[in-house]
Amino acid sequence: MFIISFYKKWGIYIFLLVEIIIFSILTDNFLTWNNMMNIIRQSAMLGIVVVGVSFVMICGGSDLSVGGQIAVNGIISALLMIQLKWNPVIVCICALIIGMLMGAVNGIIVVKLRIQPLVVTLGTMTILQAIAYIVTSGKPIYGLPEGFSVLGQGYMGPIPVPVIVFLAIALIASFVLKKTYFGRYIYATGGNSETARLAGVNIKRLQIIVYAICGFVTAISSLIMLSRVNSAQPAAGATYAFDCMTAAVLGGVSFSGGEGKVSGAVIGVIIIAVLGNALVLMNVNEYYQNVFKGILLIFAVALDNLQIKDKRLLS
Repeated sequence: MFIISFYKKWGIYIFLLVEIIIFSILTDNFLTWNNMMNIIRQSAMLGIVVVGVSFVMICGGSDLSVGGQIAVNGIISALLMIQLKWNPVIVCICALIIGMLMGAVNGIIVVKLRIQPLVVTLGTMTILQAIAYIVTSGKPIYGLPEGFSVLGQGYMGPIPVPVIVFLAIALIASFVLKKTYFGRYIYATGGNSETARLAGVNIKRLQIIVYAICGFVTAISSLIMLSRVNSAQPAAGATYAFDCMTAAVLGGVSFSGGEGKVSGAVIGVIIIAVLGNALVLMNVNEYYQNVFKGILLIFAVALDNLQIKDKRLLS
């Protein structure tokens, strides 16, 4: 179908452009430099996680536990720095290792027990969120070292550090998916896991590695969030599972696996960030914001399903 192929190639860019035009007309403060920088910063933390979630989805899986991972990893990092007085650099290394382990556990459960990824990661999300509230008694943890704030609040020239980290991760991820055998194995496994297995791909090991990668980049986002707000929050990342999935699917990453690009997912992130920012400027209630995001997710999934049907008809 022409409409589906046109949207797949240009639709998301047109959508973003129309969104920016509409909100610039509706609110005077939207196109100011400070607000644009706010949108970019907001995009960075979410975007880092979306890159990891995109890897998992392209490989045929899903990860709803990223919000819980962000909360628990942030709390552990804060406690290590505040109570045990660990060096922030050592804490960051530990956080990345913990993030990879969290992701790998998801992958191992999915692969070894053959449980649907949505069910597994929904379960781990619930467990991690509960742990975050149990450890903190529902209260934020304050008192982080001053130097740690550079990661989330610092600049390199005019560009915020989180944005530089996000762009670096997005570029590396795009290269891996497009130019390496590992990336091709991910697409092959997501497209048809049985065919990939017969072609010699160790799909079980690949899926575990992909979940570990998602945990790794989620840990990076957790550290940036911890640094930016200067406290560990048990509710940190509470909406990330929903926002990541919406941004990825909106950007062309297929729920069925085997299809999608990092560049598209990045545009999806910007669309979500622009929407949230503009609605805040317009003093729209948070619950109404969730209504708009829900509509976006349904719209994106509907288009994804149409693309799948279109492929089947052509084949």
